[in-house]
Amino acid sequence: MKRLFSLILALAFLPCAAAFAQDTSKPLTTRSQSAATPNRQITLDVQVTDKSGSPIRGLQQSDFTLLDDKHPQAITSFYAVTGHPPSPSDPPVEIILLVDNVNSGPQTVAFERNQIRQYLLLNGGELPHPVSLVVFTDDGTRVQKDPSQDGKALATLYDQYQTGLRSITRSQGIYGAAERFDLSLKTLTSIISYEQSRPGRKLLVWISPGWPLLSGPNIELSTRQEQQIFRSIVNYSTSLRDARITLYSIDPLGLADAGGNRITFYEEFLKGVPSYSRVDPADLSLQVLAVQSGGAVYNSSNDLSSYIAKCASDATSYYILTFDSQPADRPDEYHSLEVKIGQHGAIVRTRTGYYAQP
Repeated sequence: MKRLFSLILALAFLPCAAAFAQDTSKPLTTRSQSAATPNRQITLDVQVTDKSGSPIRGLQQSDFTLLDDKHPQAITSFYAVTGHPPSPSDPPVEIILLVDNVNSGPQTVAFERNQIRQYLLLNGGELPHPVSLVVFTDDGTRVQKDPSQDGKALATLYDQYQTGLRSITRSQGIYGAAERFDLSLKTLTSIISYEQSRPGRKLLVWISPGWPLLSGPNIELSTRQEQQIFRSIVNYSTSLRDARITLYSIDPLGLADAGGNRITFYEEFLKGVPSYSRVDPADLSLQVLAVQSGGAVYNSSNDLSSYIAKCASDATSYYILTFDSQPADRPDEYHSLEVKIGQHGAIVRTRTGYYAQP
């Protein structure tokens, strides 16, 4: 059994180019790969809400404390976004709505379709933010590249996408799970690669129970596989930040999954990975990447349209902070990040760490 898991993981982490419809992107890169002298400036998009989830507006730079590996760092620039881009050259925040038909069953896909249409047709179809649709299937990924605030037009476009029968199902055991894991990460890679060349912030709302974690006591990793997984973790962490993508996970199974161990298992892997010897395939789960990007995980309600609206509301009010990272002693040195607010009851979400370079 251990050899089976080892073979599957080796296949899942082979270098690959994702098949992404209409993709004209460049390969996924990190700062350490793309420049001899890394740019040390890091930009953070910071959400600040009260306990009810309502945004806290009107904060000043002096209200924020930024900790890098628990050491206070100087904030070099600050901007409060209240519905308008920080500069005329910056586009509005884009909502990328990804419907995952690979990791969801047929009944769930039908339920998703109704809930997504319900969101798109809110307020007579007048969406508050530009939205792009991505429909992820195992026979190709359909992409609507030009974002639109016309919810009616988007709903019509979505109706034209054929769901199709899936050849990859949960009943196909570990081989099917490994294939879904591989396809999911390829699709994420392609989205990041495309968005890296585009300015502005993007909120990627991934509607899915999540791809398989491929984690458990029977897994045996070679040193090479550990190094491959670690490189993937570093690449996703850095490239999501470079592309200014905040990732969200919405579980369409909702109450059907509530109370089960599956929906909380990811919480064991939220802490940043400092070296290849500490990796687990679950470190690359959808939910872990979402939380670490400053996004959120929603998995305890059947009201998907409200969850989508909640994710999209993050585009209305947030804060942009920049700081200069400290030179690293070694390549891919992990630094934890924390932003604190001197206000009782405030909840802060932003990226939880980064990988620094010498």
